[in-house]
Amino acid sequence: MAREFEGKVALVTGGSRGIGRAAVVRLAEGGAKVAIAYAGNDAAAQEAKSAAEGAGAAAVHLLKFDVGDPAACQSAVEEANEKLGGLHILVNNAGISIDGLILRYKADDLKRVLEVDLASAFHLSKAACRPMMKQRWGAIVNLTSVVGEQGNAGQTAYSMAKAGLIGLTKSLARELGSRNIRVNAVSPGWIETDMTKDLPEAAKKAMADGAALGRAGSAREVAEAIAFLASDRAAFITGEVLRVNGGLYM
Repeated sequence: MAREFEGKVALVTGGSRGIGRAAVVRLAEGGAKVAIAYAGNDAAAQEAKSAAEGAGAAAVHLLKFDVGDPAACQSAVEEANEKLGGLHILVNNAGISIDGLILRYKADDLKRVLEVDLASAFHLSKAACRPMMKQRWGAIVNLTSVVGEQGNAGQTAYSMAKAGLIGLTKSLARELGSRNIRVNAVSPGWIETDMTKDLPEAAKKAMADGAALGRAGSAREVAEAIAFLASDRAAFITGEVLRVNGGLYM
């Protein structure tokens, strides 16, 4: 595989599991130095670190922090920049889903979902702008969701956060384009991950049946889209939302 990310430093949030871990490994295969940001699962983070090293990462650094904390986001970017010698790629992947009908939904749950799924991307992108502007090259990839595009009953908070990421992506692309910093989003559909494995089988079947390709996607398939948008192959693409949903929503 081409070492298209040699000399580049990437920070991936939610990098210890699922789509984030797959993105870490894919960027490592391209020769990137990778900072793996995670919330608390030390064992999973160490496994992701080993996988990245095995895939050929030039260096790997673990960052344990709460993406819902703006100050922690700033410190994490500064640490990645210091330890790995720069920051070229930011993948805002961290997310949670606290589901429930709006009539019973708690204000604290709404606040937490918006902090982790939406505000974190704002704070991390803000912090990442400085090193990216200095080197006049940067790629930010935000992980939105098919739910943010078409909505889903019982997921109002998650949907509004993911929809907000699309607005952030487009506005930030306009703001940073003159500095040669591109901002794009990937919108996955039904993907087999730890976050979705415990859903009822009937729900899984319904989601798969609703996709034109008739199946769930893999974390690796999403990671390939992330890597494309982060690479020079997408040098003239910014402000876009790349759907990786097997035809679930078009």
